[in-house]
Amino acid sequence: MKSSLYIILLLFVSTLSQQLFAQSTSDSIDHFIKQKMKQMNIPGLQLAVIKNGRLEKSAYYGFSNIEHHVATNSKSTFSINSMTKAFVGVAIMQLQERGKLKVDDAISKYILDIPDEWKSITIKQLLSNTSGLPNNIDEKEQVLGDGTEDRNWEIVKKLSMQFKPGERFSYNQTGYYILGRIITQLSGKHFTNFIEDNQFKVADMSATQFGDSNDIIPNSAGAYSTIVNIDGKWINDGKLHNAFAIFPLFFRTATGIISTSEELAKWLIALQSGKLLRNKNSVKALFTSVKLNDGHIDGFNKLTNGYALGWPTVVRDEHPAAAPVGGMRSALFVYPEDNLSIVVLTNLQGANPEWFIDEIAGYYFPDMKVKNGFGLSKNLKLLRQGLIKNKFQNSFKIYSRIKCNNKDFELSEDEINSWGYQLIEQNKKREALQVFQLNTLLFPNSANVYDSYAETLELEGNRKEAIINYKKSLELNPENSHARQFLENKK
Repeated sequence: MKSSLYIILLLFVSTLSQQLFAQSTSDSIDHFIKQKMKQMNIPGLQLAVIKNGRLEKSAYYGFSNIEHHVATNSKSTFSINSMTKAFVGVAIMQLQERGKLKVDDAISKYILDIPDEWKSITIKQLLSNTSGLPNNIDEKEQVLGDGTEDRNWEIVKKLSMQFKPGERFSYNQTGYYILGRIITQLSGKHFTNFIEDNQFKVADMSATQFGDSNDIIPNSAGAYSTIVNIDGKWINDGKLHNAFAIFPLFFRTATGIISTSEELAKWLIALQSGKLLRNKNSVKALFTSVKLNDGHIDGFNKLTNGYALGWPTVVRDEHPAAAPVGGMRSALFVYPEDNLSIVVLTNLQGANPEWFIDEIAGYYFPDMKVKNGFGLSKNLKLLRQGLIKNKFQNSFKIYSRIKCNNKDFELSEDEINSWGYQLIEQNKKREALQVFQLNTLLFPNSANVYDSYAETLELEGNRKEAIINYKKSLELNPENSHARQFLENKK
């Protein structure tokens, strides 16, 4: 009897502890999100967290519409832009499971009206943006041919290849137009209908649809931007503008889906539970980064550094992820090894939530918190451990000792500098000061390291030393306007 009561008590305590942890986690995440929204001026945001195959957390913040002061809610719909490509990847894998195609097939097997130099390109290369095809949009991301399909196709076919297929990664919309044609041809229905029938309906995504700014979208969160395109360059002017996007029907494999975080959570659960793809190897292939001809992988940047079958990937030793991103405003990360997925949708172009989703994951896996060194290179982690052990004193001595004991120990100026600014964001200015000072000793001919060191000295109230280091930075780079402006203001 005592034993049974003891077991019941243990189960009660365990359940209560889990509930309290979940509550504190939620509270912490809510606080983090609100701070991030304030910092980045994000009007509205939806969040969904999927853990162990179930919806762990669903939350919404801010305003879906600023003009009419409409609060974001669970039904608010957001454009997911290029995250649409992940749905295309699933559609292609569904056709492969049905025996309609193989991702290693050449596109010439299905599309006949193409130039000879395109004929060896494979479906996999289209999906992974390694085809070398010319892009069917211009430098301002406007669809060539005034949005007309036939005209767009004829224009792009006359353009030169960017590189040999498989030679490198280059983000490309033409490939996804071709994928749409292949899906339509092999399924017997328009690609939008195929995706609606085989993904939206199967995953019970009743609010999800294809659309753009011309369409009437129920509960639309609209779109805002601090980014403007000037002469083909994206400039962040820091001011909120209404953003409008037109996606012609033929272009909607590249971008065009509108959804909610909860419905994307349903889609992810359906995908990983076998409802969308029967074979687990299909899902694995979907998330596996495609290698270039020389064997290495490439992607957008240091975070999304690989690309799979419609899915950008985060390739790293710890907590790798498949990570579709869209419109510089929305992203989702699937952490296959952790049974965790996180969806963040916003109505701000320029929010780039992919850069803070890992921090949300850190509330479930503490080793993923930036403050605990997550994201730092192996060598930078060695330096961090050494400096922490010595309370950030004698940094150059610590660095030299580590280098002496590790023949492959090398650190770049940029990664040390980036870490320094991370420490400032964590309100660890004293530690950051030591890191920036170390960088001046390691890279004494760099104007940038002296500028960062001077900036931190100023933050700490040491103007005399700040002036000395700004002068040094200006000597090394007379074009350093930041240093020049500071020194002129101190006269």
